[in-house]
Amino acid sequence: MPVPQTFRLSTTQPLTNRAASLLTGLLLTLGLAPAGADETCQSPYMAKITGQEDFIYVWTLGVPGMGDEQDKLVTIDVNPASANYGKVIHRLSVTGRNEAHHAGLTDDRRYLWAGGLDTNKTFIFDLHTDPAAPRLHKTIDDMPASSGGVAGPHTYYALPGRMLITGLTNTQDRNGRTGMVEYNNAGDYVASYWMPTDADLRGAVKGGAYADGYGYDVRALPRRNIMVTSSFTGWNNYMMNLGKLMADKEAMARFGNTAVVWNLHSRQPKKVLDVPGAPLEIRCAWGSFNNYCFTSTALTSKIWLIHEDKRGQWQAKAVADIGDAKKTPLPVDISISADDALLWVNTWNDGMTRAFDIRDPFHPKEIFSEKIGAQVNMLSESWDGKRIYYTSSLLANWDKTEAAPGEDLQYFKAYTWDGKKLTHKFTIDFFKDKLGRPHQMNFGAYALYAQSRPADTLTAGR
Repeated sequence: MPVPQTFRLSTTQPLTNRAASLLTGLLLTLGLAPAGADETCQSPYMAKITGQEDFIYVWTLGVPGMGDEQDKLVTIDVNPASANYGKVIHRLSVTGRNEAHHAGLTDDRRYLWAGGLDTNKTFIFDLHTDPAAPRLHKTIDDMPASSGGVAGPHTYYALPGRMLITGLTNTQDRNGRTGMVEYNNAGDYVASYWMPTDADLRGAVKGGAYADGYGYDVRALPRRNIMVTSSFTGWNNYMMNLGKLMADKEAMARFGNTAVVWNLHSRQPKKVLDVPGAPLEIRCAWGSFNNYCFTSTALTSKIWLIHEDKRGQWQAKAVADIGDAKKTPLPVDISISADDALLWVNTWNDGMTRAFDIRDPFHPKEIFSEKIGAQVNMLSESWDGKRIYYTSSLLANWDKTEAAPGEDLQYFKAYTWDGKKLTHKFTIDFFKDKLGRPHQMNFGAYALYAQSRPADTLTAGR
């Protein structure tokens, strides 16, 4: 049977004329009416799922000696109305083990771009032809050459007709100095934007002690015409065994300490902010008057607020602790709720997920915590906040190799959230099923492509 969905585009952040025109065309193409917004950590330029998602696409690292040993895109049916609910319904392997990490959808959600931190390859998957069975559409294998040396593709962030990719490293010394690379949706190189450094601020203002040139994540606030990037570490560190890395004082000094505020339209860096301790994911508020974003620092276990002050200047401030920093919980993925009321924070080392009340963004308060597994990395929540999904893998050479009795090690988990507690729905053991190490998740749905696909193909498997 057809599964009803609601698809909307964000109106919480006014757009430029060019962006509005592109979005209007998208609306007409899909036969949608504008209202509301999307899953809470996606680009505001993107077509949105606000109803029940049908699929979760999990970008998964291959493991030597396990299954076909290759990186793969794993499709899980997550619609409770489906006969296949809670099952892996499709797996698509790519060539080799590339240190599969992050993936992102194009603004029309027809294609999923997924990268390898080690090989610098980007795999573009066609989702719209058959959402239940993605197919490999194109591979980009020349990003370092095209970009002038940017490597380690991390975040894939949708802009109108474009994909912006943040790097983690470079091809010269493989440390954290890096940039961003822009492609059009067809996969053609457009431009490179290097992170500002002490030696070359590239027109930015240095707001503190650091300008390290490191990169990691990117998010945009179109109505304020800004992007914010964060910083992590380079290939020499993220491909090193974690125990060896933590014992190497020189290597531990090579982590990012900055966030950069950019002009969104010109891609020009404006201000470099001190955020010491390796700030990772950036999550920006959705509310029309909420001019701020959050990040968390992996090494110092803090929540930071990146905000616009009353003078229109962007600042960074540590606003909360996450667990006990002395025990190295290692904050990883974070997720902001659609109403800007909650910030979910995962800590990889202790396997915990935590919810913070952020209605006062300068004073987050932890209101919930629960252990998800021996380790936990990514989380994805539905726009209505009723469903939350978790995966476990961080990096191949950092992941734990064993779990305590009763604790899951490499998994996909589905929960519902009622505002007070998580209720477990199902778990898929990725090692038991010989799938590999599950990492980045993205949502999919049949009805998103209903305007361009025959009705009989939309109900296959239902």
